[in-house]
Amino acid sequence: MHAYRSHNCAALRAENVGESVRLSGWVHRKRDHGGVLFVDLRDHYGITQMVADEDSPALPVLEGLKLESVVTIDGDVKARDAEAVNPNLPTGDIEVFARSVSVQSRAEELPLPVAGEQEYPEDIRIKYRYIDLRRETMHRNIMLRSQVITSLRRRMTEQGFTEFQTPILAASSPEGARDFLVPSRMHPGTFYALPQAPQMFKQLLMVAGFDKYFQIAPCFRDEDLRADRSLEFYQLDFEMSFVTQEDVFNALEPVLAGCFEEFSGGKSVTPAGEFPRIPYKEAMLKYGTDKPDLRNPILISDVSRHFEKSGFGIFEKIVGSGGVVRAIPAPGTNEKSRKFFDEMNSWAQGEGFSGLGYVTRKQGEFGGPIAKNHTPERMQEIYDELGLGENDGLFFAAGKESLAAKLAGAARTRVAEQLELIEQDCFKFCWIVDFPMFEYDEDLKKIDFSHNPFSMPQGEMEALESKDPLDILAWQYDIVCNGYELSSGAIRNHRPDIMYKAFEIAGYSKEDVDTNFSGMIEAFKLGAPPHGGSAPGIDRIVMLLADEPNIREVIAFPMNQKGEDLMMGAPTPVSMKQLRELHIRTVEPPKSA
Repeated sequence: MHAYRSHNCAALRAENVGESVRLSGWVHRKRDHGGVLFVDLRDHYGITQMVADEDSPALPVLEGLKLESVVTIDGDVKARDAEAVNPNLPTGDIEVFARSVSVQSRAEELPLPVAGEQEYPEDIRIKYRYIDLRRETMHRNIMLRSQVITSLRRRMTEQGFTEFQTPILAASSPEGARDFLVPSRMHPGTFYALPQAPQMFKQLLMVAGFDKYFQIAPCFRDEDLRADRSLEFYQLDFEMSFVTQEDVFNALEPVLAGCFEEFSGGKSVTPAGEFPRIPYKEAMLKYGTDKPDLRNPILISDVSRHFEKSGFGIFEKIVGSGGVVRAIPAPGTNEKSRKFFDEMNSWAQGEGFSGLGYVTRKQGEFGGPIAKNHTPERMQEIYDELGLGENDGLFFAAGKESLAAKLAGAARTRVAEQLELIEQDCFKFCWIVDFPMFEYDEDLKKIDFSHNPFSMPQGEMEALESKDPLDILAWQYDIVCNGYELSSGAIRNHRPDIMYKAFEIAGYSKEDVDTNFSGMIEAFKLGAPPHGGSAPGIDRIVMLLADEPNIREVIAFPMNQKGEDLMMGAPTPVSMKQLRELHIRTVEPPKSA
């Protein structure tokens, strides 16, 4: 017999009754029934119930062990009594009567419980992550992550993509988020950067002629953390040559839809080939965000023209000064009291906005100061235009277009949550397309890139030379699922002449481009194919599939919200010897008074 086990802890069934077996694992639970000790033994695969009575030499040993001690038990498989069968356990028809036990490792008092999955402070869970990972939900999440990556890799390979690895030590880029810098010992005063994404390398692979690349790529960004963001993360990074935007969509939709269908647990998934394409401008109007949750049926509308001449002076003044009024329906709120609407207004003020106007309606009667001043007849015109009924309320977000859109988008989400309108048990995908190539920077008083400077402008050189820059759209796209952006992507600008012109419009000289992006621009001068790609985030995909609200729940060893690894103690000071080897010294920030 094997030194540690003849079977794992999920393997034994009724047909094994009568066999002598050896199992190894962790002591998950113990139940003392007066001279008979029941022990749930757990390993990676599952749980088997062990039994030791007064005739078993294993009894005193098992009685003296703390939970999570590691043991090897020899015993005999027996059928459970009918009333003791556990239908929720794969091994629930049997139990193993322990004849002997070997203690492999004694556990001390645990910093957090494993059995029962009680809520526990996150910092304790991260510090003792190896204990936290023993818990059923966390173990399942990490296994799901592995299975999702395997599925994605298989689906990409089946489509003819080839997996490559790109460098981890790279050059710092002046664009994008803040880099993590790595000092070079061999080249004093210089630094590598950990890649924010393998962007330039994957484009250079297209220049090298490899046609279809993918990678499960580690990426690093030194930015503030959120529930759906980590300092280090993984993405399904891919690039394709000689493709249009439509080709990229046709390649990615089956991969994502197929993976979600595989692991959705029966939830519906938008089928491949049916992902809606929503222009950026439309998304900002109807949803107030470029990351719309399509499970939410509420649509925002612009009703500014109705208030150009209105008895409600506040809105008339906002519209007259170039602002907008956006309307957010609140269907079926006739049973809601005034308190519901007032609390929505208070919520908006708590989010930093001046407020959220509203109109109530019950059995056709309008209520509230906006309806009173705008007149019921004019309110009826708005309701008819929006297709609202006699028992539907309406909220208003007014102000500068960007702020009104932001408030309307947040209010759309909150109203749907409060009224329980968000569809459950589904994953709804969409593409956001036609992003603006440029935007006006109010702070710098200049035109700048709105998103990715390396995207191909729609209309190419002709558009750059003949159009108002703020009217130029880019071949750029995001993929969104249930309100989460999974990735950005683009058809790349592979032509040096178009790239120089695009950067010129944003205020950069040819020399700036040659200095900051020398590797890419020089490569493009030596024959580059049209190419494009994207990079869906692995962590967010798994977070959605696991139905977890926080990305740290699907990462084996995450950092806390301060970017600290409490388990290993990183980041940590290093010795003066190490700093001298790197030819650097640290500068402490000034202490606050």
